[in-house]
Amino acid sequence: MQSTDQIFSLLSQPRNVVITTHQKPDGDAMGSSLGLYNFLIQFGHSVTVISPTNWADFLNWMPGTKNVLDYERQTQDANKAIDDADWIFCLDFNTLNRTKRMEEKLGSAAGKRILLDHHQQPQVDKFAYGESDINKSSTCEMVYDFIIASGHEDKINGAVAECLYAGVMTDTGSFRFPATTANVHSMVAKLKEKGLDHGPVHEALYDNFLENRFRFLGNALLNRMEVFYEYNTALIAIPQADLIKYNIKTGDTEGLVNYPLSIQGIKLAAIIIDRGEERKSSFRSKGGFDVNTFARNYFNGGGHVNAAGGQNKEPFEEVVAMFIKAMKENKDQLSNYQF
Repeated sequence: MQSTDQIFSLLSQPRNVVITTHQKPDGDAMGSSLGLYNFLIQFGHSVTVISPTNWADFLNWMPGTKNVLDYERQTQDANKAIDDADWIFCLDFNTLNRTKRMEEKLGSAAGKRILLDHHQQPQVDKFAYGESDINKSSTCEMVYDFIIASGHEDKINGAVAECLYAGVMTDTGSFRFPATTANVHSMVAKLKEKGLDHGPVHEALYDNFLENRFRFLGNALLNRMEVFYEYNTALIAIPQADLIKYNIKTGDTEGLVNYPLSIQGIKLAAIIIDRGEERKSSFRSKGGFDVNTFARNYFNGGGHVNAAGGQNKEPFEEVVAMFIKAMKENKDQLSNYQF
């Protein structure tokens, strides 16, 4: 995998470009994709953004979202774009299987795959060019660095700034996570200098939900959360019936895993959701407990040291039991947390 600086001199030559990200894209995934999209179209490239699945409604405000293809619903158009692509930018995922049903198509594509990602253990053999840096706060920060390093800072317009700010802000927990470095604040300062109005971005992301989501959150915290103080751990287990009862859609569970982490003494917070075809898990931790390793060892997943996820095909009750067993197997690490 060669450095992305090898393609800087080629940016001015119009190409067919595809940008894609992981399934169920979050703010960083969609923000980095659309930030890069709004940057590249200024060179005259023909750019298509493809999401492996649908995405949360609260991301639809981002400039360019109306042009994003949903691979599951627009497979034929998406496959044609991939077949015609000279470059395929792969953002915010480290392995092709994070793109769900797109994995085979991406793996056999003739276009050059270009990686920009901040997760551990990337599939470097699958990419012609790329940057993988686990010390970066977000993929949006990496797209910003890519733009600056390319010498085209002048192309950071309002659309690019809004998308990149949304991703870096959400992936840093509104700038409170340890990955919020001085470079992150310098980036935001530069975006503000470019005219970014950050208030509407926050409102679009956090003040844009329906009543049913808040009733779902209340039920989850009251009836679905279990706290294991002996292990400094909290678990929220959501059966599929709850998703149906409260009409929960993509994005409505975003951030729920962070609530139990704010309980005094909790080192590991987890949420397991029965989504019918699979059980999705999210893990968050404080201090040195590595949820990336935890997710890889027990839940077919991975991510970052303090934020990771996984997925399982086993029945819901079995996955919950697997979590409790895994928690107990890690008692020595979880029980010795120093505040």
